[in-house]
Amino acid sequence: MSEKHAVHHYTGTCSWRGSTGEGYAAYGRSHAVTAPPSEQRLTLSSDPAFHGDPALLNPEQLLVMAAASCQMLSFLAIAARAHLDVVEYEDQAEGFMPEDDKPVRIIKLILRPRIVIKGDAREERVRQFVHVAHEHCFIANSLKTAIEIVPEIIVRA
Repeated sequence: MSEKHAVHHYTGTCSWRGSTGEGYAAYGRSHAVTAPPSEQRLTLSSDPAFHGDPALLNPEQLLVMAAASCQMLSFLAIAARAHLDVVEYEDQAEGFMPEDDKPVRIIKLILRPRIVIKGDAREERVRQFVHVAHEHCFIANSLKTAIEIVPEIIVRA
């Protein structure tokens, strides 16, 4: 008998209103995204290099944040199952998108999680959990982009 697995389905709405009639430099890049059933609404723009509003998040930043968030959630799940007491996790993530490498895309993500562990833990075990979390990260597994993870691990007795 085969085991049936769920197919998770995600939806999102992206909406914009304006006019492109005056050309590339003249139209507004601000738009809204929502993902029901959440009522949260994010207002985004394009990167300032593409005439976007620097005060708003852009899709490239959301990709970087999604990768960092998924890595963190995967790591915390693994740590919790192993009864490893993680008390802080902060990632200063970066994405790189050169315009001269066509097609233009984010070619590399660097995740730099700073992980603070409470209690007795071997750093090598924590690094192994970081590696396993990356292997299980849904976002990382969905991307062709190279992802480098450079963790800083602090163990507090």
